[in-house]
Amino acid sequence: MCNEIMSARRIATYGVGREGLMMKALCMRLMHLGFDAHVVGDMTTPHLGSGDLLIVSAGPGEFSTVLGLMGVARRDGARTMCITAQPAGLAARQADVMIHLPAQTMADDTGGRTSVLPMGSLFEAVQLVFFDLISIMLRDLSGQTPEEMRARHTNLE
Repeated sequence: MCNEIMSARRIATYGVGREGLMMKALCMRLMHLGFDAHVVGDMTTPHLGSGDLLIVSAGPGEFSTVLGLMGVARRDGARTMCITAQPAGLAARQADVMIHLPAQTMADDTGGRTSVLPMGSLFEAVQLVFFDLISIMLRDLSGQTPEEMRARHTNLE
């Protein structure tokens, strides 16, 4: 994941529902690290093409919007990465890169042994921790300091 992010010219992130919130959190950390990172759906999200990376979340395996966006990105030459709990899912199979986070989602939250957390909460919590660990790795790989990251934090709060 770090190699894909480090080699991307521009990055866009996307997810639905609470997974979308985790993708926004990832995008924010990428911005703090100085990457040209955007959230799909924001008015300022630029065109993705060759050299760019679309990172999507599809915990349960697929969402129609995720598949549609991946198709557009690939058509225009961008690479795609899917974060999922279902590595055999359609989105994961269509992505250039798949990151498997083995945690409960709504695809497997009934019957048998399940988390006390409702529906996909466990997957979303795992995403948050995993993305912060990735941001630490990217900070180290890029030789940045925590102070440099902090300097990119908004002052408009």
